[in-house]
Amino acid sequence: MKKHKILHLTGSFNQGGTERQALETVSGLVSAGEFDVRLATLNAEGPLLSAANSLAVGQIHEFPIESFFSRSFARAAWKCSALIRSGNIDLLHTHDFYTNVFGGAAAALSGVAVHIASKRETFGLRSGRQESVEDLCFGRSNAIIANSLAVKEMLVDHGLAPDKITVIYNSIDAAKFANADANGIRHELRLPEDVPLITLIANLRHDVKNVPMLLRAAKKVCLANAAHFVIAGEGPLESALRDQANELGIAENVSFIGRSMKVPELLAASSVGVLTSDAEGFSNSIIEYMAAGMPVVASRVGGAAEVIANGETGFLVEANDSDRMADHLITLLKDPANAAAMGENGRRLVQESFARPRQIEELSRLYRQALSEAFL
Repeated sequence: MKKHKILHLTGSFNQGGTERQALETVSGLVSAGEFDVRLATLNAEGPLLSAANSLAVGQIHEFPIESFFSRSFARAAWKCSALIRSGNIDLLHTHDFYTNVFGGAAAALSGVAVHIASKRETFGLRSGRQESVEDLCFGRSNAIIANSLAVKEMLVDHGLAPDKITVIYNSIDAAKFANADANGIRHELRLPEDVPLITLIANLRHDVKNVPMLLRAAKKVCLANAAHFVIAGEGPLESALRDQANELGIAENVSFIGRSMKVPELLAASSVGVLTSDAEGFSNSIIEYMAAGMPVVASRVGGAAEVIANGETGFLVEANDSDRMADHLITLLKDPANAAAMGENGRRLVQESFARPRQIEELSRLYRQALSEAFL
């Protein structure tokens, strides 16, 4: 039987959560073998490019654009639509705001049978105008994937039909985190050897990540416990955050390590994972922390409450409540046995509910349904 052809469109190969999820999804679909999977991008640059090139997806086509309002957008959308037609693509899957909009235009031009869009964030990153444009694209798509119930509820509040939206949670290779070796990683990253590490994995490009909340909490924690805070991520906000750490008198207790390619090893050496965002769809970091066997202290935003059982796998705090976050961190540091038990609860949850095969099967089921309806 001839396989349906699926084209995945990513924004870039930067090491963000969306980009990593997209590539890991493509890899899982290729391994499953049910579909003929192809990959294209708006920008063929970034540290994940080598991983993309290793996938059995044929040539990775690039459609660079300067802006949505430039002639380059129209040219690129037309070229993408030509690829869809000449490649006999049956389904276009877009992964974020930029590819939803660009892919929506290419889908309309090509007449592709199925366009599946994605929403991976709640409010906080897009302007009202951007959200209106994306809502228009959602309305024209065949289906929308939300990565949490919170995101689905937001889309329904925007007027989209609930039955058009399917929740498929992010997933990870749980074994990669469970089997990571912590030996030597502290020395390699120049982290202290003799104190617990509290780790945040987040980009430093957007204020919505609210890293200042963690620094305020860190000051309170360091007055009560020996601890060291690790911030893994890069972006233009780093300089201001370093200044804040200096002003708070905790510069020696905080390490900014930039983008790390050894996240599993770092988490294996850490005691607690944290999330301080003011808005999220569903945080990859949370399930990575849990897969590594760590308790998590996180802002109650987006899908965090859908994965963190308060008091069982970690603690939830209201957005920007640095005092409460500090209190929970101190509690975990003072009772390492309870912290370890919470971490094991989280590890089991990830293995049962957020492992890659589950996501691939749910996505494949959605593809089958959408394609069967389109080819009736």
